[in-house]
Amino acid sequence: MRAEEGFDPAGDRQSLDVDRTDRTAGLFAEYGLTDRLTLQLKADWQQGEDAFVDYEGRGPIEVGATWQVWRDDQNAVSLYGGYAQAGQGRNAGYAAPGVGEHDWEARVSVGRSLGAAGALFGGRWGMDRSFVEVQAARRVRDGLPHETRVDATVGGRIGRDWLVMGQAFGGAADGGARWLSVETSVTRDLGGWSVQAGWRQTVAGRETAIAQGPVVAIWRRF
Repeated sequence: MRAEEGFDPAGDRQSLDVDRTDRTAGLFAEYGLTDRLTLQLKADWQQGEDAFVDYEGRGPIEVGATWQVWRDDQNAVSLYGGYAQAGQGRNAGYAAPGVGEHDWEARVSVGRSLGAAGALFGGRWGMDRSFVEVQAARRVRDGLPHETRVDATVGGRIGRDWLVMGQAFGGAADGGARWLSVETSVTRDLGGWSVQAGWRQTVAGRETAIAQGPVVAIWRRF
């Protein structure tokens, strides 16, 4: 992700004195213990630089569990609880930017299957197995302002092997920064593997960089 501009405290666009660059390589894994309980792991490596920080090293490691509270043929509701430990930069020797030493997160997710999206759009798009999901989270951070986050996803499959998605990621730190990013992506299934490619862009916010860049993921079902 690269940014040449940012949103100031009033939400207006301003040029950055120094361009900001962030690169992340992450690992995300889920394993279902039962039909309703899933373990989750997140870890990543980060490299970034701007006018204040030059960081490179291990990012935060997060472990958590998702419990499916309720489900019927079209709808599902789940709760997530997780704990994250800050990363440690190899060069700079400090915790990764924007992460407290010990963070805790509680999240609720609500999803709904829309069936064939072609009927919703006059039969023009040819999608089936479409869906929409909304998530709301509260993150309690050690040594940094707590955060409230809201994410939304709408997607649908085209044939057996293609998935298209549009996503929005928004959040606000208590008394501080706010941000809203949007992402579009396409995923191609290849047997037990999938390859995803997309683009993410910051579209609104306060005290945050206006960043944009590609997102690439490789998924494996096991």
